[in-house]
Amino acid sequence: MKIRIKRVYEPPDHHDGRRILVDRIWPRGLSRESASIDLWLKDIAPSTELRKWFNHDPEKWEEFEKRYLAELNDKDESIRILKEELGKGVATLLYAAKDQEHNQAEVLKKNSWLFS
Repeated sequence: MKIRIKRVYEPPDHHDGRRILVDRIWPRGLSRESASIDLWLKDIAPSTELRKWFNHDPEKWEEFEKRYLAELNDKDESIRILKEELGKGVATLLYAAKDQEHNQAEVLKKNSWLFS
């Protein structure tokens, strides 16, 4: 299982494998055709409440990770789908946030044991 992450606004390349969007909201200004997304798994994204609380504040990062992992405990179906997709080979988890270090795709990659 090889997981990559990248901003959805970056152009797709042949190393991406399956391109899976892990945002709850469709990325602003991006058409569905140009996104080259194989799967939009919005239910695995953080809740609206958690996303708004975090507001991409790096000082809240550790607490965001904890809360997001707690939310994932209730998302068995989304985890099952992502696990199935990851079993097909290389996958790139796509996110829209500008912050490349503090986003849900990073949490999912860091905790890939959830999908083993």
